Amino acid sequence: MSLLTATNIGRRYTMRRGMMSRPVAVHAVDGVSLTLERGQTLGLVGESGCGKSTTGRLVLGLEAPDAGEVLFDGAPMPPPGTTAWRKLRARMQMVFQDPLGALDRRLPIAAQVREPLDIHNSLSPDERPARVEELLGAVGLRPDQAARYPHELSGGQRQRAVLARALATNPDLLVCDEPISALDVSIQAQAMNLLVELQARFGMAILFISHDLRAVRQVSHRVAVMYLGRIVEEGEPDAVLHDPIHPYARALAAAIPHPGSRGKPRAVLQGDPPNPADRPSGCAFHPRCAIAEAACRVSVPPLLARPDGRAVACHLAHDPAFAKAA
Repeated sequence: MSLLTATNIGRRYTMRRGMMSRPVAVHAVDGVSLTLERGQTLGLVGESGCGKSTTGRLVLGLEAPDAGEVLFDGAPMPPPGTTAWRKLRARMQMVFQDPLGALDRRLPIAAQVREPLDIHNSLSPDERPARVEELLGAVGLRPDQAARYPHELSGGQRQRAVLARALATNPDLLVCDEPISALDVSIQAQAMNLLVELQARFGMAILFISHDLRAVRQVSHRVAVMYLGRIVEEGEPDAVLHDPIHPYARALAAAIPHPGSRGKPRAVLQGDPPNPADRPSGCAFHPRCAIAEAACRVSVPPLLARPDGRAVACHLAHDPAFAKAA
């Protein structure tokens, strides 16, 4: 049984374009289906504003979906704020993009790592200090750093502290929302290596949300590419990032720099994502797609499984001429 299964989940928000205008529905997430196995990492990639972070909140139960269903360990996700939902919080944690914003600047690191143990009544009070010391050591922080405040640590050290706090209750699921984007490039590789080591040690499943395809390739067992609230391609990292099928996934993969590729032409993604409040008809990517046909402007392509284990949402994906043009 999969640890996490999201089936056709959707989340809609309402916005106004002006004081006197009528409310407009914005579909941040539109019919997304994901499966995450125990001890595995699913990378979720896409441009800013495509619905990645909203998807992360939906699978954690921080927000209730307007459509579809989320199953955690085979059972429906309880409504946010209920007693059953609060009991599940120990089994699922989130690592946010900004480690300084995720930490309380008034408390030392050790107190913040211990906080989940106190809230969920994990271990006895006498056992908790040793657990905090163990967690800080697991993420590579020294004992003397336990008494420091967030502003006294570097960005990489703060992110390690956030990871230690997230791991305090031995969660089954960890949702990492852009966990390295606020770090220096020199520290990002260390953070990703640490995440892989911690997963091997503690065995949790990870939903890794990022716009950085290189990071996703390094830590993920499977990758899902998202565009304007929908999954357009999903499969193993090497297949999706080295031989993508969907035109949008191809453009993202072409943007990854490769040794020896200097001076070689590459696909350039034109334009910006459409306004979610004014979605194009048919395939949402067709206004930016160089090979779009009439059907792409009329009907939304379903996400269909392929014999190679991938799933692709593109009307042209099964066209032999399309494959030759890649």
